[in-house]
Amino acid sequence: MTAEVLDERDARERYDTDGYVIFRDVIDADLIKEVNAHVEWLQARHPELRPEQLGHVLMRDDPFWVRLISDDRLVDIAQMFVGPDVALFASHYICKPPFSGQPVLWHQDGAFWPLEPMKVVTLWLAVDPSTPENGCVRLVPGSHKWDVAGMRDNTDVESVLGKEIAVDVDENQAVDMVLRPGDVEVHHPHIVHGSNANTSPQRRCGLTIRYIPTTTRIVSDELPWPSAFHLRGAPGVNPYQPKPVYVEGEHLPFRGCEAWS
Repeated sequence: MTAEVLDERDARERYDTDGYVIFRDVIDADLIKEVNAHVEWLQARHPELRPEQLGHVLMRDDPFWVRLISDDRLVDIAQMFVGPDVALFASHYICKPPFSGQPVLWHQDGAFWPLEPMKVVTLWLAVDPSTPENGCVRLVPGSHKWDVAGMRDNTDVESVLGKEIAVDVDENQAVDMVLRPGDVEVHHPHIVHGSNANTSPQRRCGLTIRYIPTTTRIVSDELPWPSAFHLRGAPGVNPYQPKPVYVEGEHLPFRGCEAWS
């Protein structure tokens, strides 16, 4: 893996200072090709959903999705930030179609999630080139040190969340996360971030993956949580979903799917 950071210590220092860090060329082109096939398969199965809304509730019976978030290259990065006992909390494709992709208004992830404590890290895997033109992630470096602000509804613009942070954000402080397919951007649950609409002719698809240490409790009436999967180390405090079994003709075929049968 070629990374923009030099080593784990460097990654942690940048993350602690800025609230984010970028790793380059984490996932190979062949697997990214399969990820693209997965996105198309999900959209065909769920025409009722906008492509920005292919969320964690679809994961429970999806062997490829669980295979992807279990990839050692991704879990190794997550382990740098949450420690050796790792579980999945959630994952979500935000796939902005050309010309009509919705924005994600400014927010802090920690304002939404039922986690105690808020010990969690997001890996954002680029499936497409991610640029300012097609609505790449934008974030405010250092804002992970701010208090967690409330959220307010915003119906003035159609957006992925329908909400925005209830404080003013100086967009001049924001930086663009320009990524190539296979790159991974890592960010803190309290960093202020969002993305603009995609008005370009190029799709912008990325997969968010939220990893937690197994000591972080998922606080919900719905347990096991639909996308709670134990990935590495001690199982900790949460109940987990069983890893889905691959059934030919029912699931997306992928390299290694036989091992999931």
